[in-house]
Amino acid sequence: MRVVGVDIGSVKQSNFAWAAVDSPERPVVSCGNDPEGAVQALVRSLNEDGRAVLAVEAPMAIPVPAPHGDEWQWLGRARTGEGNRAWSAGAGAGALATGIAQTAWMLSRLHALAPQTAVTTQPERFTAGQAYLLLTEAFVSATGKPVPVAAGQHAADAEAAARATLAYLTRGPESFPQVTCAPRRSFNLLAAIATWAGLPGPDDELRQDVLVIRTQPTT
Repeated sequence: MRVVGVDIGSVKQSNFAWAAVDSPERPVVSCGNDPEGAVQALVRSLNEDGRAVLAVEAPMAIPVPAPHGDEWQWLGRARTGEGNRAWSAGAGAGALATGIAQTAWMLSRLHALAPQTAVTTQPERFTAGQAYLLLTEAFVSATGKPVPVAAGQHAADAEAAARATLAYLTRGPESFPQVTCAPRRSFNLLAAIATWAGLPGPDDELRQDVLVIRTQPTT
């Protein structure tokens, strides 16, 4: 299973990075600092293995309170498990806005190259073979932030996102802290973006939580 981790950031300022991994032990398969390269890595995996995973390091699901009573007071609050790194805080909000634009471009580019690629944000559907591309969110921050590599912090974050996602999917969720929109309703941005890009996927995922994989503390 090949996972492409993407560290969202300014393309103009070279703050965007991606890394592809297919084994916890081996070095990265490929890496780069442009969205086109990330898409090409996904296409190669789809062509060679019939499936791929994209892990986006930006908030990709946001909690929306119920439309009644005083639920509006929960607007903008952190997701369960985020702690003091709320999706709506300065860094998270900036990554969210940039992430929507960059993920929309990547998925629309993927649609241009592989238009029949069925996508899902639900790992059980991916495992069951109901989709070829799994879309996830990576949470790389605080104690889980990796030591910079020679290519810089953004490259290190992209690799950490990919490796954590691969570990979660191959070894199980044990020891990974949960981050969810629940008990609030989830607005699944990845599902919405995939639909906008024209990639086939189930409509019911628009209101389902995204798999958020939080990187582990570095040692």
